[in-house]
Amino acid sequence: MDYRFASRIGNLQPSPTVAVSDRVRELKQQGLDVIDLGGGDPDFPTPEHICKAASDALFAGDTHYVASSGIPELRQGIARKLKDDNDVEVDVNGIIVTPGGKSALISSLLALAGPGDDVLTFDPGWVSYEPMATISGANTIHVSLNSADNYRITRDAIDKHVTPNTRLMIVNSPNNPSGKVLTQDEVDAICAAAKEHDIIVFSDEIYEKIVYDDNKHISIAAQPDMAERTLTHNGFSKAYAMTGWRLGYVAGPVEIIKQIMKIHSHSVTCATSFAQRGAVAALDGPQHFIGEMVQAWDRRRKLIVDGLNQIPGFHCPWPEGAFYAYPDVSGTGKNGSEIAEIAINDARVGVTPGIAFGDASANHIRLSFANSDELLEESINRLQTAFS
Repeated sequence: MDYRFASRIGNLQPSPTVAVSDRVRELKQQGLDVIDLGGGDPDFPTPEHICKAASDALFAGDTHYVASSGIPELRQGIARKLKDDNDVEVDVNGIIVTPGGKSALISSLLALAGPGDDVLTFDPGWVSYEPMATISGANTIHVSLNSADNYRITRDAIDKHVTPNTRLMIVNSPNNPSGKVLTQDEVDAICAAAKEHDIIVFSDEIYEKIVYDDNKHISIAAQPDMAERTLTHNGFSKAYAMTGWRLGYVAGPVEIIKQIMKIHSHSVTCATSFAQRGAVAALDGPQHFIGEMVQAWDRRRKLIVDGLNQIPGFHCPWPEGAFYAYPDVSGTGKNGSEIAEIAINDARVGVTPGIAFGDASANHIRLSFANSDELLEESINRLQTAFS
């Protein structure tokens, strides 16, 4: 049979990070000892009080449809969290709880961008931004940032890429894959450009709790006159080790959220009912374990950066946030894709080639250090042996 597919998926590729994890699983099924540093899944278990809240709700019969935008208790908790942690004031009717952060982002894109619109993104950037924009029918404009300048965002760089059709700008801090945390000067440049060119900003803050040294997370929506043109996207996957729970949210002006709700209600109906009860417990319960996880990741950050910098031809800067190392491997004479192939074939370590995060990162690879100290030490030993 001659199958015909929609033009929007003609050049669309599966997620590169998911592909790495899938390949690791395949090799493991063949009996090979492979370590997966390609994904972004915290190795810590979801805290017990969160699991208990969801379990109690499950066995109490909370297994039916709930409000499409999310249960009131959770939306109220998210509103409090945004005010207390981010200095962002949002009406509870300006919040949608979604089945994962990806769902929040793509629903927002489908509601706000379409054919003829330009979506501005910064490279290196998360692998799904451009495919999501493509699915919406919009065009993606890439702003390549310089690794030698610590991927600094400037007003000049933004203005050079803005077109009359630029509708949206996607900002991610702390950044996946580079670990870059935006400074106040960079945030000011983003806000000034957004206001002058009448651009809506998607602020992806999923890694906001994971910052190191003296770096501070800054929320775009908290800046002067930005609440009306900013959608804050976040979730529970990283800070609460709840990746498999698939819970995210988008928060912003009620007028915009009402339109996003149309996409959300027709595509997913609602996020899982009893999982939302767990998220309420996550927000209302103890938060100390987040700091404990970050402390462990900080230790592992030092372990993996020091280890990578001992490999000839590798140069790995210190990530300021998130849990990824992003070394430049051009000193080996090979690009990131070639190094990733050698890593999995010879060292049995799965890493993500930098080209997945933008053309400017062709000479990079991304490694997750959201893994145990033992696995990271073994990974470094294998990589050092393979590339020595």
